Amino acid sequence: MVRTAKSPQYPESLGFHPRSNNHYVFQESCTNGRGAITDKHIFLIKSMMKIVIIEDEALAAKDLQKLLRECEKEAEIIAVLSGVEEATAWFQAHSEPDLLFCDIQLSDGVSFDFFKRVSVRCPVIFTTAYNEYALRAFKLNSIDYLLKPVDKDELAAALAKFHRLREHIPEVQPSNDLREQFAAMLRELSPPNTAPIREEELKPTDRFKSRFLVHGKGGMLIVPVEEIALFQKDEVIYLITRDGKRHLSDAQTMEELDETLNPTTFFRANRQTILHISAVEGFKTDFTGKAHVHIKNLPQLSVDISREKAGAFKKWLG
Repeated sequence: MVRTAKSPQYPESLGFHPRSNNHYVFQESCTNGRGAITDKHIFLIKSMMKIVIIEDEALAAKDLQKLLRECEKEAEIIAVLSGVEEATAWFQAHSEPDLLFCDIQLSDGVSFDFFKRVSVRCPVIFTTAYNEYALRAFKLNSIDYLLKPVDKDELAAALAKFHRLREHIPEVQPSNDLREQFAAMLRELSPPNTAPIREEELKPTDRFKSRFLVHGKGGMLIVPVEEIALFQKDEVIYLITRDGKRHLSDAQTMEELDETLNPTTFFRANRQTILHISAVEGFKTDFTGKAHVHIKNLPQLSVDISREKAGAFKKWLG
């Protein structure tokens, strides 16, 4: 269901004149007794920033709206759309917002389908529970992308980035960047003369590491990916093997690891843990929707997955 809110309109007939970046100029003229203009007063008025959300999960949409109201008090969420069809119809019938938040995987397709149908000129921040290889490209040319569940600090950083771009580039129009980005991504990952690749197919396995170097007592050790149970961040990042041994990894960030791991066999369970599929013994879901994962040969270790990512985790398991 589309949920919309009305935005204030400033008519030119009353002296308001639209400018870039969602600003209006109000010009007031003062006259003398003979009707001649003696002075002009110009006021710059900033209208509320308009935001549209494309998100098929009601709870995720509600959480994002709450965070946006906390982080961006001058913003107005004018529509929450649940899928490709609904978003296409809305954008064809309405003026674009100042900023679009868009989930990658939607109930009736992926966001690629929407961008193929509609020429979107407004800046986009992507949100997703998926940790696919191809999503790393969005970090380069779109405003940002956020991993679900959306963290308030990361959302605030993405909004700050958006405002910085608007300040330095008055007319933020990333539509060509997005279209070129999609096209470049497809060219890079598709053989010539093939049909366009959907998001879930963008998994070039030759780009992923098959082994990792870790620190051992006698020096550096080589660990094949088949022997990895999980990566865990605890100040530094540890590689834990399937036999329960804990090794210090050279990786500096979990994001760095994401870029080298095949998403078919590895899953970003939370901000501290990346799981190998062969290490998953089973899981149970509690009343809040969170999944608690049991790791083979490591009964003392339970990995928690948020309700927002639980569905993606089950899909990953197959």
